[in-house]
Amino acid sequence: MGIDRFSRPALVIVDMQNDFVRIGAPLEVPEARPTIPVHQALLTACRQRGMPIIYTKFLAGPEWTPMWEWSPQVAPPVCCCWKGFVRFYEDIGKERDCSDIIDEIYPEPGDPIVDKFGYGAFHNTNLDDLLKARHVQSVLITGTVTQICVEETARESFKRGYWTTLVADAVSTYAPDQQAAVLKNFAHKFGWVSTAKEIIGELESRDRR
Repeated sequence: MGIDRFSRPALVIVDMQNDFVRIGAPLEVPEARPTIPVHQALLTACRQRGMPIIYTKFLAGPEWTPMWEWSPQVAPPVCCCWKGFVRFYEDIGKERDCSDIIDEIYPEPGDPIVDKFGYGAFHNTNLDDLLKARHVQSVLITGTVTQICVEETARESFKRGYWTTLVADAVSTYAPDQQAAVLKNFAHKFGWVSTAKEIIGELESRDRR
């Protein structure tokens, strides 16, 4: 078909937030932490090439939505992922806005941050507009949680015509069997699944052409 899956690429980092990644966080995904160095390597490679980098944040509260039934941690008094709600995290010994991106891969000035109040990063947000404004044709997707917000975002990306790649070692979950199923199914009908090393290698190969 002549598809160039790395044509005009952008990196979309889904929900790498304090209330998901930090030790003891209300919706902690322990396996998100081993993806931090992978994210850092991928970010370096993308920034060196001037690729657009877009972060997403899952936000909840203060009004009830049906999602609260499946994630009761978002309700008071925990207030998980409430914008402006400050929480102390023992692993870094600091207070942080619980909804903010983790320090280790914090956005640089000029990196857009998409606020979303559901699972998918395209629904009722300006993500598609941000990508179009940057003439993006392909999207690399990382983040957490694989079978929820990451998968929903990746499928939405496919529906909008972007060549979409899930970065296998930069996504994370608390349910390994579900992650395996998501990656297998996505590669079957929606896009590609590659490791960060494979992607960086392809970008380096393109530089030499």
